[in-house]
Amino acid sequence: MRCPYCGSLETRVKDSRPSEDAASIRRRRVCPDCGGRFTTFERVQLRELTVVKKSGRRVPFERDKLMRSVEVALRKRPVDPERVERMVSGIVRQLESQGETEVQSEAIGELVMEGLRSLDSVAYVRFASVYRNFREARDFNTLIDELAQEAGEEQPRPAKSKLKA
Repeated sequence: MRCPYCGSLETRVKDSRPSEDAASIRRRRVCPDCGGRFTTFERVQLRELTVVKKSGRRVPFERDKLMRSVEVALRKRPVDPERVERMVSGIVRQLESQGETEVQSEAIGELVMEGLRSLDSVAYVRFASVYRNFREARDFNTLIDELAQEAGEEQPRPAKSKLKA
């Protein structure tokens, strides 16, 4: 493993242990050249996945890119990082276990929306607004109405103004 500080290829493992969800191994490493310490994670990868974009372009699947997009939706939300990690790991396992090496980007987006819906409704709306390319406020209202109906809540509608412009 290359040292992120000095670039040396000779790093040593100081400590290894399973992660909280037991889906990866956490390794503490040290560089004998510069003394730098850093952490790496080792995960099982069942197969190499390729993402087929809407344009037809094919790109390698990147777990980190998926995690970043979820973290953007969850920014400043009170969600335990462990739950986020479990959600992303679950999505990756689902994708890998489908048996296909190519995955449509829409399928990934739907899995993320499904996961965010159960994790945090605000993050779900944020992600949906980008994923579904919302253009007007009514797009948000429609989605929020759907969430409220699922939760069995009645959404109060703002009263129409009697003032004339």
